[in-house]
Amino acid sequence: MIEPACLQNVLLADDGSDHARAAVQLLLSLPLSPDTHITVLRVFGSQQATEVFPLEAALQDTCTLLRDKGLKADPELLLGYPAEKIIEYADQRHPDLIVLGAKGLRATLGILLGGVAQQVIEYASCPVLVVRASLKKLQRFLLVVDESPYSLHAAECLANFPFPDQADLRVMHVLPPHYLSAVAEMPYGVPIEQPSMLTEEIALQRAAEEEQGQHLLTRMTELLASSNLQVKTVLKRGDAATEIMDYVKANQIDLIVAGSRGLSRMRSWLLGSVSRKLVHYSGCSVLIVRGKE
Repeated sequence: MIEPACLQNVLLADDGSDHARAAVQLLLSLPLSPDTHITVLRVFGSQQATEVFPLEAALQDTCTLLRDKGLKADPELLLGYPAEKIIEYADQRHPDLIVLGAKGLRATLGILLGGVAQQVIEYASCPVLVVRASLKKLQRFLLVVDESPYSLHAAECLANFPFPDQADLRVMHVLPPHYLSAVAEMPYGVPIEQPSMLTEEIALQRAAEEEQGQHLLTRMTELLASSNLQVKTVLKRGDAATEIMDYVKANQIDLIVAGSRGLSRMRSWLLGSVSRKLVHYSGCSVLIVRGKE
């Protein structure tokens, strides 16, 4: 769980890109406690061995920006593969939050190949904030929830997030798509008796889903009461990732917050999860809260 008073250990992965600089600016914009300590981590490959001094200087520049804001910041330069070293470092130091920049992908194949941000999200045991270079400010927040315990962890995390002034917080749940009626699914030549009863049954089912969805949104809103923000609820129906991304674009959301079960070191990647699609395709920054082991 993230709490302003105990958000004291942040791991900032800095690769020198525009997206990493956006991550720095995001941290500078948040009302963090002066006790917050930020480790600025840069991972370099063996082919960059001759560039160590410029890399160290760049890390110091980032630390200076953070220190000028009154935060504590220290550089860390490691040799190896970025995702592996970030996860390894986080496992050893147990940060409250990992922050890194990422450009996202448009090609479907990119989900299979993955990237540093995706691997960190899958395997890190703490919340991961992925920042897009397009971020200008962090004002509109969208928490997406379902019935899983991972959504509960995400709501608990967001309830204690250091919100900027006048933040706009919304909670969204997506109901399953409307399916074809039973009439259309019956085998050829099989007569259907009392189709009106089938229609009524479908209507009752959809009404029950909507009631359950509203109940879920109410529970999550109550969890967010400590945020001292007015929370707007949004209930949609359809493909979850598509509905969320359409809403994000239409409402200019700056940050999506979602829960994810993550993957253990011994498990293969599972394609198609909503959180993975949001990280790759949403176009805005994303905070993924890993489910507890």
